[in-house]
Amino acid sequence: MGHMVQVKGGEVWADMSGTDGEGPPLVLLHPGVADSRSWDPVLPALSARHRVIRYDARGYGRSPAPTVSYTLVEDFWSVLDHFSVPRAVLVGSSMGGTTAIDAALGDPGRVAALALLVPGVTGYPDLEVPEVTARIAELATAGDKDGLIALFLTTWGAAGTPPDTEAEQLLRAALPAWFSTYGRQTESAPAFDRLAELALPSTLLLGERDQPEVVRCNEAMAARIPGCRLVRAPACDHFPTLRVPETVVNLVADLYAGLTKAA
Repeated sequence: MGHMVQVKGGEVWADMSGTDGEGPPLVLLHPGVADSRSWDPVLPALSARHRVIRYDARGYGRSPAPTVSYTLVEDFWSVLDHFSVPRAVLVGSSMGGTTAIDAALGDPGRVAALALLVPGVTGYPDLEVPEVTARIAELATAGDKDGLIALFLTTWGAAGTPPDTEAEQLLRAALPAWFSTYGRQTESAPAFDRLAELALPSTLLLGERDQPEVVRCNEAMAARIPGCRLVRAPACDHFPTLRVPETVVNLVADLYAGLTKAA
């Protein structure tokens, strides 16, 4: 299962599964709070209907830590080219949503549709919570991994029931990546003010139990993306594939159904 794909000055682990169904292949872009294993709850249903590509960003999961500066969107194009995919439907969660938007703005001809799950976006002004940022810095400096995990579960895992084992395992596995990518990962140009340029079918899933700042950001994003369908999931936080897997699968199915009709 899966193999290494060459990216600029390094490599990432990628995997293609599923069958050629209706429409272009599906690419799953994981969040910063987890690696590509976060797709496990929805992968069987998605790969039953589509060719599915997923991969670990540098430093996450099975991908080695970066040794050069890089951008997530350039790595994304390297993976797409490796699998010779001319055009794809993108499902991006959180950090993966940021990459999906950058890709759609950068080369719109290669992105057929966008499913954005609790997405981030570059250039949105009010995402930082000063107290939380300060606390993260404090815990990181002290090397208090358990403290960081507990803080992140409170901030992003509010819909979970303790002991929130799956979310905790995903966070714990992602933690080393935050340290290893720091200072290497280069952010793309601000995209928030360019969202009106996205002329493609798009759906945005917002978790009502997510961090309030993320909820506000997601509302603002959906309002700016032309024709974006906004799905509000009441029982969802920053881990949509854990909390509302059926909603995620249905949302992707609806996006493909719209593409088929349009064709």
